[in-house]
Amino acid sequence: MRRKLMVISLMLVFCLLAGMISGCGPKDTGADKGKSGTAKDDYVIKLGYYNCDHMTAACIAEGAGIFDELGLKVNVTGNGEVPKAMAAGQMDCGYVGVTGLRLAYGKGAPVFVAANNHLGGSWYLVASNEIKDAKELVGKKVALDTNAHETSLGWVTMAKKLGIPADTKAYQCYDMKDSDEYLAMKTGKLDGFTCCDPWGSMAEYEGTGHILATDLRLSSGNWGVCCVYAMRKGFAEDYPELAKKMLLAHSQAIQYIYTHPAPAAKIFAANYNVPEEVALMTIYKKTVEEGRTLTWEMDRKELEELFENSKEEGIKQFLDYESDPDFVDTSLMEQAGADDFEQFISSQVDPLFPEGMSYSEWREKALAIDNIEI
Repeated sequence: MRRKLMVISLMLVFCLLAGMISGCGPKDTGADKGKSGTAKDDYVIKLGYYNCDHMTAACIAEGAGIFDELGLKVNVTGNGEVPKAMAAGQMDCGYVGVTGLRLAYGKGAPVFVAANNHLGGSWYLVASNEIKDAKELVGKKVALDTNAHETSLGWVTMAKKLGIPADTKAYQCYDMKDSDEYLAMKTGKLDGFTCCDPWGSMAEYEGTGHILATDLRLSSGNWGVCCVYAMRKGFAEDYPELAKKMLLAHSQAIQYIYTHPAPAAKIFAANYNVPEEVALMTIYKKTVEEGRTLTWEMDRKELEELFENSKEEGIKQFLDYESDPDFVDTSLMEQAGADDFEQFISSQVDPLFPEGMSYSEWREKALAIDNIEI
């Protein structure tokens, strides 16, 4: 009997050792990584955005602690080549202009539109104080992007409205970053430039220039789609739960900007290196003066209308790519648990900050809500 017990004991020891060596014990089922995308996942998500006010939800989500509250590990970086970085697998999610993304997608980049981010508007033609009329810019030094007449619907429609040439050859035209454009005009090296905020607001705040015109609505009167929340297909497929949480964070960051504009402005100012007052002015333009232009809700009809208007105006950047249902996929956004945008605006924003509210009135109320001084 004793001999049998020894044999059994030895067999059990052997099995345990074999299990440790060959992996016969409990296996890693992948429940904490890969396609599960659970909260236990240690994957660090790479999120990119441009240094433009249209995409400020990225730094707001980080600065307001929204990523932390959702248990997300996110590396947020400003990157002027978001679509290229995503196509190369170097970025998982990104705030990006829809035309640039459409161009990358048409060339085979594994990216798609996961949610909206910003409607048209909040894009400006800024001129020095010496320029009183847009026609005075013809022949002058301006930063428009040398191919703007072929790539920018905003510039073409703006030029038509102002009665000035859309062809950039009519100007001494330069390609520059928005922040560099502003400094060049401030030092007298430029007469005008196109930009997103905070640089239009910065010119007004410092008195170094003025906004001549802003981006136009589409021919129908709709805003169209300007910038979107893009996602790399591989990330969405491998980490669907994390992808949903990122989209929920995106919606919550936009909500925070609408309902807590003063602390949002402080985060904005720190990330964009501008005075806090300029950040407040910028947020006011986006959330009240120009309407509710920040949104996570995607209207596919307005997106297609943007493309159709661009074709009519001869914009060549993305015209070779026919409508593709795979370019926009909001299914993860719909599963993320985000609030309905229109209901959020009507119930939480309209009572506090109705459209048409003056900047001074809005500013006073925004500071009082969070008891913040700027």
